[in-house]
Amino acid sequence: MNPVTTVSAADAPAAHRHFAGRLSVETDVADVAAALAEGGDPGFVLLDARSPASYAAGHLPGARLLPRPFAADDVAALGDALLVVYCWGPGCNGATKAAVELAALGRPVKEMLGGFEYWERDGHPIMREALPVSSSGG
Repeated sequence: MNPVTTVSAADAPAAHRHFAGRLSVETDVADVAAALAEGGDPGFVLLDARSPASYAAGHLPGARLLPRPFAADDVAALGDALLVVYCWGPGCNGATKAAVELAALGRPVKEMLGGFEYWERDGHPIMREALPVSSSGG
C-alpha cells in the first residue's frame, strides 16, 4: 500500500479551510524577516518565549521578553498590534504555550515556525546584548 495515498486527500474546499486556518495562526522566519526588512512598523510585535538568559544570549531584532505567565497589564502595554511569538525551534513548544496565554488574554497572535534556530540558520541578524525586561518582571 502507498502510505501517501492510503488515506484520500481532502477535497479542495476542506483543504483550503485547513491551510487558511493554519496561516491565520502561523507565520515563518522568511515572512517575519521580509516584514522587518521593509522598515517602519511591521504591523506586529515580536515576543520571545524563551528564558531571560536565552534572550540575553541572542534574540531577534526588536523582540520583547515578558515574564511568564503573562500579566494582562504587560501585554496591554504592547499596544493592539498582532503579536508574533517564537521559541527555540521546531522541537520547542514554548511559543505555542505563549500563544495560548496571549489568546486567552484576547490578543491576536501568530506563532513563528522555525523559531530562533531557523532565524539564525538563515543568517538573519541577531541582537546579542541584553535588553530590559518589563518593569513588572524585574
